[in-house]
Amino acid sequence: MPDNMNVQEVAMLREELEMLMAERSRLLQVVGAAAVLVANTNAQDLPTAAAEAADLLSRSMNDLPEETLKDALDAVHALVAS
Repeated sequence: MPDNMNVQEVAMLREELEMLMAERSRLLQVVGAAAVLVANTNAQDLPTAAAEAADLLSRSMNDLPEETLKDALDAVHALVAS
């Protein structure tokens, strides 16, 4: 019985991990698209409320680890100027 339970636990953990990886992939696409949008937006052209939201988004993205942001940009195939 313990072996059967272990097999079930492993299968359940595998499913959870696959679900989390799929969610991470979708989130990276969202963050990557947001980063491209912010990079290509002039805050002076936005209404005040939108400019404040863009600023919050920009600061939130700046708090991400560099590797995560790179993964996000890669997820949307963004080219980053050096």
